[in-house]
Amino acid sequence: MSEIRLVAERRTAFGKGAARKLRRARKIPAVLYGHGTDPVHIALPGHDTMLALKNANALLSIDVEGDIQLALARDVQRDPIRPIIEHIDLVIVRRGEKVTVDVPVRLEGEAESGTVVTTDYTTVQLLVEATDIPTAVAISIEGLPAGSQLHASDLVLPKGAELITDADALLVNVTIPSAEPAEDEGETEGVELSDSGSGAADEAAESGD
Repeated sequence: MSEIRLVAERRTAFGKGAARKLRRARKIPAVLYGHGTDPVHIALPGHDTMLALKNANALLSIDVEGDIQLALARDVQRDPIRPIIEHIDLVIVRRGEKVTVDVPVRLEGEAESGTVVTTDYTTVQLLVEATDIPTAVAISIEGLPAGSQLHASDLVLPKGAELITDADALLVNVTIPSAEPAEDEGETEGVELSDSGSGAADEAAESGD
């Protein structure tokens, strides 16, 4: 995975008011920490950062006044309504260091015609080198018939990657779609019989009078 360079500024003002002011200037407040270093409060360029974080587990090269650190986004706080990022926690990583990350599972191909494919897991946890995080792990469903199941253990992992997710975790289930329930004729007839029976009971009551 290639590094994405972001030039950051140190932050000296804190609090909600300062954060709102940054966001109005199209910047994102963030904190950079890890490996025994003191946390550094920074402001990131909004547009470039949002583009970078479209890539799962993007490896970021953060330039803070000439001090460059490799980092991963560990916590991204997003506005629940507007398409903006409110704050980011960045953790420093080192080359050769292994990290645990959630990696998307990508399905390739098409199952047998007439089947339905459901996915129970859309990501799996892997232990990988921080500088070699895959953007996704692929698994083929090409031609799979109904009744087929694929588990985490069926994944072909990139070299050096270790599966953290339970190997028995069900990723893909191929089934036949359930048929539309037919109209229950017996139920309809039962209603008619009930009406008829009610009429007979009324007639019996009248004759008894």
